[in-house]
Amino acid sequence: MERQKSMEKGLLRKSLSIRERKFPNEDAFLESGLPRKSPREIKKPQNDEPECHVTASVFLSTFVAVSGSFCTGCGVGFSSGAQAGITKDLSLSVAEYAMFGSIMTLGGLIGAVFSGKVADVLGRKRTMLFCQSFCVTGWLCIAFAQDALWLDCGRLLIGIGVGLFSYVIPIYIAEIAPKHVRGSFVFANQLMQNCGISLFFIIGNFLPWRILSIVGLMPCLLHVVCLFFIPESPRWLAKLGRDKECRSALQRLRGSDIDISREANTIRDTIDMLENGGESRVTELFQRRYAYPLIIGVGLMFLQQMCGSSGVTYYASNLFNKGGFPSAIGTSVIAIIMVPKAMLGTVIVDKMGRRTLLMASCTGICLSSLLLSVSYGFESFGILTDLTPIFTCIGVLGHIVSFAMGMGGLPWIIMSEIFPMNVKMSAGTLVTVTNWFFGWIITYTFNFMLEWNASGMFFIFSMVSAVSIVFIYFLVPETKGRSLEEIQAMLSNSVQ
Repeated sequence: MERQKSMEKGLLRKSLSIRERKFPNEDAFLESGLPRKSPREIKKPQNDEPECHVTASVFLSTFVAVSGSFCTGCGVGFSSGAQAGITKDLSLSVAEYAMFGSIMTLGGLIGAVFSGKVADVLGRKRTMLFCQSFCVTGWLCIAFAQDALWLDCGRLLIGIGVGLFSYVIPIYIAEIAPKHVRGSFVFANQLMQNCGISLFFIIGNFLPWRILSIVGLMPCLLHVVCLFFIPESPRWLAKLGRDKECRSALQRLRGSDIDISREANTIRDTIDMLENGGESRVTELFQRRYAYPLIIGVGLMFLQQMCGSSGVTYYASNLFNKGGFPSAIGTSVIAIIMVPKAMLGTVIVDKMGRRTLLMASCTGICLSSLLLSVSYGFESFGILTDLTPIFTCIGVLGHIVSFAMGMGGLPWIIMSEIFPMNVKMSAGTLVTVTNWFFGWIITYTFNFMLEWNASGMFFIFSMVSAVSIVFIYFLVPETKGRSLEEIQAMLSNSVQ
């Protein structure tokens, strides 16, 4: 224990030395061992250093990485548009289609279990290539499926690829992006996923489901080709001791005329100090010094899924039909609106900050779920039946748009920021598994709960969203504008 405390203090002193102690107020906070401040009291340090230039290489690398999220969005949107065609052509029951719809999240859970280890062993780039091997095979299985078994196998394989993507994409972007745009760039992950969902919500109204699966295959193949043109994560290279390659990748990302020595040294010193404590094991995650970031990461992922987001997105057409609103119109309206809304989130995430946007998103989900609860309640009692379709449309639209604005992408941003390199693999895996496990529970039970008591189900989702607001207000810190090393130093101080 004494050795560990000494190591953490040494890390803080070394990090401060590299930054030439330009933030005297922050130095006092970090070195004094003061009690942890609440998240709303943590102030961003005044940084006098010029912000790092965002190069074309960073833009290209981010765009290529988040193209994997576009593939994810295609998989998510497929189940809504294809539901009527698949159930008719292959004579699937409600239970069989519920299995098909939810088995992607089960595959995501499987992929999530191995995501951290695979990303650490193969590297960020090769892990994304590995993901696409599952996605390509999965889409081919669906396209040529003749029964439910082949459908489920294909969907499961896509889910495994998506589960790996959900960890490695935000981690890669957070490790290459300058700190002042890191939030916006990681949030582009959610933006591209929404683009994929929107595309399939629209074309799913016109294309047969087999053609739709071929369309889903195309971006996967294109992504494989583009991955050969981006650099590996400098922080991953530094962790493996490949310093020359680390500096080369960092120089490529920051520009040939930029002095990257300070950033490279900070990364190297931080990793060296963390690795002085020896090889990290999963059991070390449950030490007191990791409790705070672990509660934040696991808590956000749990709440993200328990607000019902996956079920609403996967089965949007069914929700519209149940409320008496034309599903083709409803899904098209969602597709048109959710992309600009996610674009707005991408722009403002580094201006408003993570906490404000998260609470605004949860508020919208809470109100939308409450409206859906009232709408389906009126329908079951035969009250104001003329208003039920309107309430359903507003509720479903509000739920999906509010989720896309913040709660969909921000937990992944925060997950990529709060864990130090020595436990990022095990902590990221645990957080990602939490997300996919509860996502599978929601997507599998959603149609059954909808048939049982739609009003009660959405009332529960509304209460979960209200709890999310309280959780974020009291526990989630603001991380915008801080380097990954500064965030980790701040969280280390919070448990001293």
